[in-house]
Amino acid sequence: MNATLGVIERNEINLTMGEEKFWYLENVDLTNMLCPKKLGGVLEKSKAPNYKKGDYVYLPEQSSDKVYFLAEGRVKIGSYNSTGKEITKAILEPGQVFGELALIGEGNRRDFAYAMEDTNVCALTVEEMNGLFKDHTSLSLLMMKIMGNRVLDMEQRLESLVFKDSRTRIVEFLVDLTNKKGDRVGYEHVVRKFITHQEIANLTATSRQTVTTVLNELRTKNLITFNRKRLLIRDIAKLQEEAVVE
Repeated sequence: MNATLGVIERNEINLTMGEEKFWYLENVDLTNMLCPKKLGGVLEKSKAPNYKKGDYVYLPEQSSDKVYFLAEGRVKIGSYNSTGKEITKAILEPGQVFGELALIGEGNRRDFAYAMEDTNVCALTVEEMNGLFKDHTSLSLLMMKIMGNRVLDMEQRLESLVFKDSRTRIVEFLVDLTNKKGDRVGYEHVVRKFITHQEIANLTATSRQTVTTVLNELRTKNLITFNRKRLLIRDIAKLQEEAVVE
């Protein structure tokens, strides 16, 4: 194990995590917002199923009648193309919401939700959510922002796919991942629960081999260090500069 990463891992319990960051909305945890104590016990009536690593929360073509709030674990949202190749749309962490297209009339799921580790979610039916919207207008506004930010995120990924080469997409993904989910440690940044090279490839529309090549190149330049659990960005400004190298 890299020495710097080892020090981080040993001292992790002493690090100040700061406010949680969610890519869809700054520092808002909808799971806490929908706490039964605040909203009259609606969630007490809802099942909170546990999913083991490798389980699907839902699959394409299944009925789209619930909205899910991720309490523990990680969930991958994706789909399959006509040849069966997996396309990863997002990797979600605790406090995030998914399956929200049920609220705007999606009859059957168009994507899948997959538990990347042991996962606990709260599931509310569309009817329950609509009832909460009537009583809590702020919740309705939050859901609109969530869906709007997801549309913007997908548009940015599409533009990146069309206008940027694979190396740039991978570097920009690392920078974006660090900005959204990383924690500052001195002059460096660390991303815990680093995803696999294949997942990065799925998110950036590249190949696993290309991802491995780019990561190793950045490590050789001493810009990053990584293992299966951690990504350490030594200088995020210099890493950003790598995205514009012609």
